[in-house]
Amino acid sequence: MIAVALWAFLLPPPPEGLTNQLLELRRVYVDKFGGAEGGAHLREMIISALQRAKLFVMTENPEKADAVLRGSGEDLIFTDTFQSGENVGARGSVALSSGRSRYDRDSLGLSTGATDNEQTRIAERKHEASAAVRIVNKDGDVIWSTTQESMGAKFKSASADVADKIVRQLLQDYDKARARR
Repeated sequence: MIAVALWAFLLPPPPEGLTNQLLELRRVYVDKFGGAEGGAHLREMIISALQRAKLFVMTENPEKADAVLRGSGEDLIFTDTFQSGENVGARGSVALSSGRSRYDRDSLGLSTGATDNEQTRIAERKHEASAAVRIVNKDGDVIWSTTQESMGAKFKSASADVADKIVRQLLQDYDKARARR
């Protein structure tokens, strides 16, 4: 117990609250995203959404930035396929024959059959996007982070929807920090 108290005493005081640092940001640089090929497109969508929010000045020069937004994203377009099939079949046959000579033959033949085949194949094109981002100050401390994903919205692509969700979450957290201050 004493060691824990001594250890806490030796630690430097915690830095200014990270939420307060979020309120002091003026310039933000958006770093290149890791992840799949669609990450670059997602980065551009996030820059555009942040620019529209007018919360920070977006800069292309990382040295002039107060903080850097880093992350990774994925933008996938794929076809989801469902396939099923059912088969039903029935066959029947009866034959009767009798004969006494070469020219005199009795014969009866009956045959029946039924079959039903049903195949279903549904191919649906889908669009998914996801991103995990964080704002990091010059000391390397994470000030803010979020993860968002989307299957697309009614009138916008999945990547545009993810970018809007990220900015919406940032604005909510910014307003909460301002209210606490």
